[in-house]
Amino acid sequence: MMFHLRYNHSLGEFVVKHSIAFSGIALLFATGNALAQAPAQQPAQPQPYRVGTPLGATNEAGQQKTMSSNVKVYGSFHFAESCTFDPDRNVIVAMNAANPRDMGSPPPLTPNDGFVSLINPDGSVHTSKWIGVARDGLTLVHPLGSAIQGGTLYVNDGNYIRTFDLKTGTPKQAFEVKEAVNLNGIGVAPDGTMYASNTGNATQPENKQRIYKVTPSGQSSVFIDGAPLNLPNGVAIDPEGNVVVVNIGSNDVQTFDKAGKLVKTEHAKEAGNDGLVVLPDVTKYVSSVRFGSVSKIAPGKEAEVIAEGIPSAASMCYDSKQNQLVIPLNPNNALAFIPLGRR
Repeated sequence: MMFHLRYNHSLGEFVVKHSIAFSGIALLFATGNALAQAPAQQPAQPQPYRVGTPLGATNEAGQQKTMSSNVKVYGSFHFAESCTFDPDRNVIVAMNAANPRDMGSPPPLTPNDGFVSLINPDGSVHTSKWIGVARDGLTLVHPLGSAIQGGTLYVNDGNYIRTFDLKTGTPKQAFEVKEAVNLNGIGVAPDGTMYASNTGNATQPENKQRIYKVTPSGQSSVFIDGAPLNLPNGVAIDPEGNVVVVNIGSNDVQTFDKAGKLVKTEHAKEAGNDGLVVLPDVTKYVSSVRFGSVSKIAPGKEAEVIAEGIPSAASMCYDSKQNQLVIPLNPNNALAFIPLGRR
């Protein structure tokens, strides 16, 4: 230990300082008021995830103004594949891939440029880019099927199921399904169990026709493998917890129980199916992406076509407040709306 005696002119007094050296580091102590303590640094506070805001503009005075209610804007889509409905906000949640897509062959995907739009029930834009306005902590390449359950948005993206907080848009967990190539449709049970289709491709043996089951903790397994699937696409959960699947390769609408046993096969009017909606009374609506029709299958009845001539009618959703079907139109960059009338 060493002592140092110094005269401090500003204090008008002598100050004794002593230091202790160990491990090559000297700690300096001061008596009196000669040495002020530096304030402790506060840990950085986490910032909320940044999402897009409703349409608006900054006026001449520098004030941000939300768009007037007497103005309607339509659009904000780029290869919208699926949608789902948020009844709490009364908006349609639409998945988009921002890169150009060649329908004839697998496209080169622009890395991490997918986004999610919020659309009002009349088709006008609420928020053009809600998830995807910032990429901080976000990975979303080419979102396909989507579903909402328990305050969480579930999105198929390649061989991942990505989840987001439905209220804030903040990315949550991402579940990898290692054997999958390109997850397509998705249905989520009330307990958070996910069922996702891998449509498959006859020219790629490794790209199998399957339905995968993913537990809430992320453990994946094969739920249905091959036949009776025929290029499976849309997936939904019926009121009894069964898994319902539509196929591109046939007009089969298949219902499997929780053990994976086929318990019912119904038929849409046409094949080439993509979208599937199952209502609480078990009425089913099926959209054909290949042939442009929407079939209604009421319980115990044959299918009937309720709409047709819809180009690339993809993975539709049900707007439970306005009682309408909403159908993304893939490369047409649009949504189609089908009112179902009074309930």
